[in-house]
Amino acid sequence: MAPLALLSFAGYSQLRPFAFPLLPFSPQVSPMKRFVLLDTTPIPENGGALCLFEYGEDFVIKIQGGDGGQLMNTRMHGSEDALAEIPCRKVAGRPNSRVLIGGLGMGFTLASALKHLGKSAEVVVAELVPGVVEWNRGPLGEKAGKPLLDPRTVIRMEDVAKVLQAEPQGFDAIMLDVDNGPKA
Repeated sequence: MAPLALLSFAGYSQLRPFAFPLLPFSPQVSPMKRFVLLDTTPIPENGGALCLFEYGEDFVIKIQGGDGGQLMNTRMHGSEDALAEIPCRKVAGRPNSRVLIGGLGMGFTLASALKHLGKSAEVVVAELVPGVVEWNRGPLGEKAGKPLLDPRTVIRMEDVAKVLQAEPQGFDAIMLDVDNGPKA
């Protein structure tokens, strides 16, 4: 029996037998991407959890039991890059510059900050969810260039407000990614 393939064009779809072999990953066959749950980690003092999914070659973080929307993914991170690039370029010339990032996410803001700061800079990242840091030490690290391995990186496992209160010398720049809305 000949293999079956779904033909689809201009709103027309039909399942038909093919008389020639289908080659893997050829234009004839497109492997279907699926969300594969890799890990779930609790959000401290929240009762919720974050879920890390693999989606083809990309990773996605979602809120467990949420509306299915993505908090972030490795495919699109231009806003995270710009969030760090803009302030870090302004303070890069300062000796021993220190910047604060509120939330590690997928590591792209941290990677961009490190790219745009000098060798004597320090980048402090305040992160509430230990699992997010572990994901960045594991599968997510490659996507952002392993910024946690940079000696200029300091991870603080606490709320960004507490980090600000505990740092009387302050920071040259503070970056907060708040694109998930005021309730996030």
